Amino acid sequence: MAVISIKNLTFAYEGSYDNVFENTSLTLDTDWKLGLIGRNGRGKTTLLRLLMGGYSYKGSISSPVAFDYFPFEAADINKNTAEIIAEIVPDYQQWQLSCELNQMNVSEDTLERPFATLSNGERTKLLLAALFMKENNFLLIDEPTNHLDAEARRSVAEYLNRKKGFILVSHDRAFLDACIDHVLSINRATIEVQKGNYTSWQRNKEARDNFELAENKRLALEIDRLKQSVMRTEGWASKIEASKSGSGDRGYIGHCSAIMMQRAKAIEKRKERMIADKESLMYDVEYNEPLKIHSEPYFKETLIGLSDFAVRYGERQIFDNVAFSVKRGDRIALKGRNGCGKSSILKLIAGEKIDYTGVLEIGSRLKISYVPQDMSFLKGDLDDFSARSGIDETLFKTILRKLDFKRTQFEKDMADYSMGQKKKILLAKSLCERANIYIWDEPLNYIDVISRLQIEALILEYKPTMLFVEHDKAFTDGIATDSIIIG
Repeated sequence: MAVISIKNLTFAYEGSYDNVFENTSLTLDTDWKLGLIGRNGRGKTTLLRLLMGGYSYKGSISSPVAFDYFPFEAADINKNTAEIIAEIVPDYQQWQLSCELNQMNVSEDTLERPFATLSNGERTKLLLAALFMKENNFLLIDEPTNHLDAEARRSVAEYLNRKKGFILVSHDRAFLDACIDHVLSINRATIEVQKGNYTSWQRNKEARDNFELAENKRLALEIDRLKQSVMRTEGWASKIEASKSGSGDRGYIGHCSAIMMQRAKAIEKRKERMIADKESLMYDVEYNEPLKIHSEPYFKETLIGLSDFAVRYGERQIFDNVAFSVKRGDRIALKGRNGCGKSSILKLIAGEKIDYTGVLEIGSRLKISYVPQDMSFLKGDLDDFSARSGIDETLFKTILRKLDFKRTQFEKDMADYSMGQKKKILLAKSLCERANIYIWDEPLNYIDVISRLQIEALILEYKPTMLFVEHDKAFTDGIATDSIIIG
């Protein structure tokens, strides 16, 4: 066991007025399996980059172990996978690699294939195996679950649970619970470390939030009581003045009134500090109201129907014999391995042209709100985007603020947004749209865990009709009324 020591770390990006970290001090055990959580844009990836020596900073970072970063950027993805592994671990032993791959159910035949031909799950597993083979290293794992199907997430989580000595950035609650033993949370005003998994952290957070809410109400009542007392004493003083007697009493009452006013002001300041420091688990500090969705009921019971449905890409058949229907109030999750055709179904319903056979019935005048996986088209001015999308700009920005967007982000080119911020743009657009059905394709990729909880609470409250693909098990289990297995 050894420790990684961070002392008085201060860092800001060039040209930024705000520090990402300011006089931050942490002590981390090199044996920990540490989950790193926090809102998008709070500095999770920045912290990993600082540990890797990627930026200049004030303060000190000392470590007895070397840091390695996932995902590893391969210089040439057209090389065979074995060559990529050799670039990461030049002196690796074949038996050692075989053992690592066996733990994640990866065939050794994969090593002979070009890295570019591997699925996201295969790439993730192979890179993690290679990085964990390096001696005396501490692995910094940045969002490994994006685009991984449920089976791949389970095998990667089981693999990480057998390891130690890493920091894992992930927004998947079930994934975190399966493989971490400590949580490092970057909050609005603080950074804290707790022993346990995500669920225990959430439970502790809710208990503390509830205590602070109760304390806030108590302080408000105390302030009101003191102000009422001040008003009464001032009334007594006025009566004494009117009777032109008891100047000593007037002075004493005035003194008491001043003391009570000082106490009221002190309590008010304490209340303000609590509100400033508090970061609610469910909603942003600045916005106490939850998100809303503008769903509209469809005039028929059945919105969409598929029967004897199949999709082919050229000579390759993706799936066949799919049959299901979406009725009012359904929230149907499409499940299956990566590449089985789930997204193809959503794209077809949303209006994209894909060759298929069988029957696809979409209700007449059906209003569809679609969140695609692709975000590459998000460029340019945010106001122009809302105007082109035909949505209310004020409502759009209000939703983004509730999802923890800073106002300064509104002035930037969307091309410069992080992946999480881009995904929030698409979700906020969808929440602004009046629709009969919401079709969301992996909506939570890159989205922070607190925003996930907000969206989950929103869906459970308003119960919109939905057809979606999402690999976050906790989210899917929480909102889906039914699931369809594809492939």
